[in-house]
Amino acid sequence: MSIIRQDDFIDSIADALQYISYYHPRDFIQAMHAAYEKEQSPAAKDAIAQILINSRLCAEGKRPVCQDTGIVTVFLKIGMDVRWDAKLSVVDMINEGVRRAYTHPDNVLRASILADPAGKRVNTGDNTPAVVHMEVVPGNTVEVEVAAKGGGSEAKSKFAMLNPSDSIVDWVLKTVPTMGAGWCPPGILGIGIGGTAEKAMLLAKQACMESIDIQELHARGPDNALEELRLELFDKVNALGIGAQGLGGLTTVLDVKIKDYPTHAANKPVAMIPNCAATRHAHFVLDGSGPAQLQPPKLEDWPIISRDAGETARRVNLDSLTKEDILDWKPGETLLLSGTLLTGRDAAHKRLVDLFERSETPPANIDFTNKFIYYVGPVDPVRDEVVGPAGPTTATRMDKFTEAMLEHTGLLGMIGKAERGPQAIEAIRKHQAVSLIAVGGAAYLVSKAIRHARVIAFEDLGMEAIHEFVVEDMPVTVAVDSRGDSIHVSAPRLWQAKIGKIPVVTE
Repeated sequence: MSIIRQDDFIDSIADALQYISYYHPRDFIQAMHAAYEKEQSPAAKDAIAQILINSRLCAEGKRPVCQDTGIVTVFLKIGMDVRWDAKLSVVDMINEGVRRAYTHPDNVLRASILADPAGKRVNTGDNTPAVVHMEVVPGNTVEVEVAAKGGGSEAKSKFAMLNPSDSIVDWVLKTVPTMGAGWCPPGILGIGIGGTAEKAMLLAKQACMESIDIQELHARGPDNALEELRLELFDKVNALGIGAQGLGGLTTVLDVKIKDYPTHAANKPVAMIPNCAATRHAHFVLDGSGPAQLQPPKLEDWPIISRDAGETARRVNLDSLTKEDILDWKPGETLLLSGTLLTGRDAAHKRLVDLFERSETPPANIDFTNKFIYYVGPVDPVRDEVVGPAGPTTATRMDKFTEAMLEHTGLLGMIGKAERGPQAIEAIRKHQAVSLIAVGGAAYLVSKAIRHARVIAFEDLGMEAIHEFVVEDMPVTVAVDSRGDSIHVSAPRLWQAKIGKIPVVTE
């Protein structure tokens, strides 16, 4: 019999969440570096370079790889011979570990969890509660899998109840392009097959937490049908040409992981959950001897990569920019932004648009005239930081607000990640604005370009408040130009045709 002490369990959860906030798994770094080495698309290669540089900076500085530090998911296998020396329930112990991790003064993590999700959506302040799944198994240990799942990738989760005769490959190839780039490829696709609807989703989530080994599988060859399916999907999904950040390229997924479970004869449940470029998970076992000890990786595990966009990039002074200046910007062009920009996410946009609809004016200190709005909810700063990690959130979520913002504010454009939908693109074309992207998964690197930051409005919204940033050489890419041409539409088609394994859909 093993005795698991309350403090050991809480400390292990807290330490693991801190650990995965700034250390990528070694297999992920190796796979991402391999993708960087073979990538032929300049835009995608630069995006991967930023992700790798950001990852090393975070390992050195022990700061989050992404501003979205996730919703905590924990899978437990509790041995039948385990005894707990604890006053709190297992779930309460996990939540106390989350609370300590996310409020750690040396590495504050962003609180993103909202209570009353269908109503007032009030931030809980400490990222609790976690989502916990428990299983009682033979043995005298507690096996723990803990992940911090980003909202952008979680939002792209898909499920289908296929007919038994339907092709899983066809469904995946039809579905992945509909996910866009909001899940920050390249990453991992977790697929769950079988069981019931909820079981398939759990299998897909657990698959996301497995190690990357597709190259080893390719080298030795498949031993069963699931491994054959992994190889087929890996090859065909990458042949879609979506590429890093949706910019077109050779690598969209680093691996495809599949878990299955017996199912009813009338059903074929299939779930797909992507894990993003900020993949965060840890695995440990408690046996009663004390808290888990996660060994820090060696910095030699990270490749040394340098990038200099200065020679080919257009330098932009945000403080003197006019509408005429942006008219010749082209999709795929790299810009280095310097000057003042404002921030805003979903909650701030809704509040502003509600004011417009009531014919009311925003607070006097919010002036978007000839400015850009950056879709970001930054991490709180620590020590001498101006701001914590401050990477982009998914621009697509702001599509329904874009027409009103461009109509009422004098904005020149927006900065986020991922593609814009038809509604936003039409508004951008109509108002001759532009949409830019920063690299998702490079939040700490982006924060290095921010020289000054202050909250100027809606402070009650927490990380969703409107900030004023002063930036210097902040790297971005033109995603949608003033004519409404989108790189997220044109580039994947181009690279799908170059790869040449899947017919290009033109309608």
